[in-house]
Amino acid sequence: METNHPNYGLTEIQEDSAEEVHFVNPLPRAVLRHTRFALLDGEWKFSLDNEDQGLANKWYLAHTYQHTAHWPGAVESHMAEAKDSHPSSSWHDKVIVWYEREFSFHATIEESIHSMLQITFGACGYETRVWLNGLPLQTIDGEEIHYGEYTSFSYELNQEMLRPVNRLTVRIADTMDAEIPRGKQESHVYKRGGIWYQTYTGAVRSIWLETVERNRLRSRVGVISIIEDKLVQFNLTTRIHDPGCYTLRLKVYERSRKSTEPLATSDFPLRLEVGQKRQRVAIEVPGAELWSPESPHLYRLVAQLIDPSGYAAEIETLFGLRKIESRSSKIYLNHTPVYLDGILYQPGTATYEEMQRHMQAMKELGCNLVRIHITGVDPRIYNLADEMGMLLWVEVPSPHSSSQVSRQNHRTELLRMLTLIETHPSIIIWSLYNEDWGAQDIAINPETRQYIMDMYHYMQIHHPQFLVVDNDGWHHVSSEGRLKSDLLTAHLYTPDLDRWKQLLDRLVAGEMEGVAAFPLVVGDPFFYRKQKPLLVSEWGGFGFVDYGGPNDAESRTEQIRLFKQELRKRPIAGDVYTQAINIEDERNGIIDAHTGELQVPANVLSSKDIQL
Repeated sequence: METNHPNYGLTEIQEDSAEEVHFVNPLPRAVLRHTRFALLDGEWKFSLDNEDQGLANKWYLAHTYQHTAHWPGAVESHMAEAKDSHPSSSWHDKVIVWYEREFSFHATIEESIHSMLQITFGACGYETRVWLNGLPLQTIDGEEIHYGEYTSFSYELNQEMLRPVNRLTVRIADTMDAEIPRGKQESHVYKRGGIWYQTYTGAVRSIWLETVERNRLRSRVGVISIIEDKLVQFNLTTRIHDPGCYTLRLKVYERSRKSTEPLATSDFPLRLEVGQKRQRVAIEVPGAELWSPESPHLYRLVAQLIDPSGYAAEIETLFGLRKIESRSSKIYLNHTPVYLDGILYQPGTATYEEMQRHMQAMKELGCNLVRIHITGVDPRIYNLADEMGMLLWVEVPSPHSSSQVSRQNHRTELLRMLTLIETHPSIIIWSLYNEDWGAQDIAINPETRQYIMDMYHYMQIHHPQFLVVDNDGWHHVSSEGRLKSDLLTAHLYTPDLDRWKQLLDRLVAGEMEGVAAFPLVVGDPFFYRKQKPLLVSEWGGFGFVDYGGPNDAESRTEQIRLFKQELRKRPIAGDVYTQAINIEDERNGIIDAHTGELQVPANVLSSKDIQL
């Protein structure tokens, strides 16, 4: 790890500098604030609570901690470090742990008439409770217990709660419950081994203390581009403690901080009450360049919320104008057909620095799309994709069982993720489910299909900037012959080239059965006539020798090329090779997980030079 990286150690940094040429955001989020922050990462006190006695015994008031642990870090690692008194580093059924540390209330970050303090957890979970000096905190959204482990959440701190030295106490609980979003972590339903991995939960991202304005814009911005009119719609969220008449002012600049004159500006008067309010506004950016993998042009948005006294609370973010469409049998980016040369990516426990190397390596392989498979990642990866021109396909970490409760948990997780990452032009596709995980009864249960249809329609209305896949791989939902997915995707695995050709021919001919492991469509009959783009969203598996994969890198490379050529000979809109790096038992990667070194030639997954 880089010890001088702002995500490690206790640091106090001014985020903005007048000399900066480029937009720099040191925190794992899309939005930049012109305020100070102090990271609370580093050494924390740590205790296991195997008997769940901490709440009854009021550990938040006083407790003797037996161990220390480094935040951020997974519970599993902290348990392993405490192995002298707890021999097993794994856990079964349920785990409960407590963390505690002190922090000083520095004069440099204390409240003013306009500001207050806020603590933000980059991600933590699955179930998190927080106390300050023995007093329970509620999140900004009013939660005494925060559920979820993939997105950030925050607590406001009032002046009367703070002391010169403050004690922050955190209780984290997780279970193997199959009804909560788990992705590919093991559960009561799917046990570790094969494609299922060890849990990785707890204090998994940074935590920081920062000043924020009492009346402000929250750190979330949604972007919808209408490229034909060079118009951008922004979704912004206000947080108000003092009701009154405010002005929302938007300014759009070129990305460089040397650009002092805005390309566009507009004011929007708002009467705001106490609490939160989501507001959509639009601004025209004349002559704007579009964002694409070949030209990832980004602009800088400065958004100000100006109170009746004239005080302005300000945030910044980068954004790009782009349009993605599923039109007939092709995918169009900015009205131009684009073939998706994709790769499946499961970062597992990779550090941010390793993920950066992975992203660069996937670009070297000739990919223009990375499918981040059924997990949440450090939000800075989305920023990196925006900058390097990499398209992203993201997925909701799925529960492992299908029920009313699991569907509610799934919906809540989806909405949390959307709120925090709808800024990025790189994100073009969302999957609701993958291979029926968490929707195992999709073929026989109308309630499961109705939920998926409802969420698909929700995404179409509220987030038209994305393409949506209902259930990737097979068992797509059809109602009255209308596919409730913007893409018709199939997972096709075979090491045999002749069999591969047969499967592709049957796919493009519109056969719904006998192509993938299960029928491609459930519900009402769906008749494929090139009205939806076809994607082979998983193929390969050539790293598994006992599956029929090659024994050496040269043969593997040749097999990839031959299979890719067959894909490009047919009216298919894109493909996703499986996979980028090895993870646990899945020894199937073509990039070294630590160094980012390619294990096959560069551009092997690019289709640009394939003769059609």
